[in-house]
Amino acid sequence: MEVRPARDAAELAQALKLRDRIFCAEQGVSAGAERDGRDGEALHLVAVDEGQVLGTCRLLFGDHAAFLGRLAVDAAHRRRGIGAALLREATEHALAVGARRISLHAQLDVCELYAGVGYVELGEPFVEEGIDHVAMEKALA
Repeated sequence: MEVRPARDAAELAQALKLRDRIFCAEQGVSAGAERDGRDGEALHLVAVDEGQVLGTCRLLFGDHAAFLGRLAVDAAHRRRGIGAALLREATEHALAVGARRISLHAQLDVCELYAGVGYVELGEPFVEEGIDHVAMEKALA
């Protein structure tokens, strides 16, 4: 498996289809909320094995910070380290552009994944698109 930025439109299309399957079909998030209009400005990371995108996330950058979102791993490949590998790759890219921190909104049932690679919870849980979340952040500098 290789974890890296999406190389072309075909990989990005696979990543977006994966997000649709996970967030819209599996979790009931509206298509409008999932496709928020910010994909064009994001760095899309993918976990690829034999030409198939098994996981993805995106990074948005601004003011010495990065915002990580849309982390999704194919249901058949969860609990194999793909999410953690994507988070490590995201950290490397955020550092490369001078970000001092990465922020995200974590679904409560996967907070341990983020905590395991250095993210800490900030504030109280909240509901986003009908799913319990908590803000988390990782200091980079």
